Amino acid sequence: MAPAIAYSKPQHRPELPALAEQEVLQKRNDELEKELKRSLEREENMKQELQRTWERLRVAEEAEERLCSQLGELEAESVDQARAYRVRLMSLMEQLSTAQKVLQQASISVPSSQ
Repeated sequence: MAPAIAYSKPQHRPELPALAEQEVLQKRNDELEKELKRSLEREENMKQELQRTWERLRVAEEAEERLCSQLGELEAESVDQARAYRVRLMSLMEQLSTAQKVLQQASISVPSSQ
């Protein structure tokens, strides 16, 4: 008679501690995935905020350049006006001096403004 081979079917039921550990690990994994998702969302929000800030900075720099240009033009204009005013003032002073000389030569007394 041939020897009988006993075959026992392995049990596919994990032990209770291993099952509990697997559940804990699965929960932890879920928590980490949620935290990763929140972190990626925060990163995306920060990127968008940085982009908006960068755009505001670019606009501010362009405005500063325009203001500096306008200020330079105004300074040049004010210098031109000051020169024209000085030339006009000198011309009027010469006219007044000439008028005083003519009056003195005509022997008309003009009260001094001093």
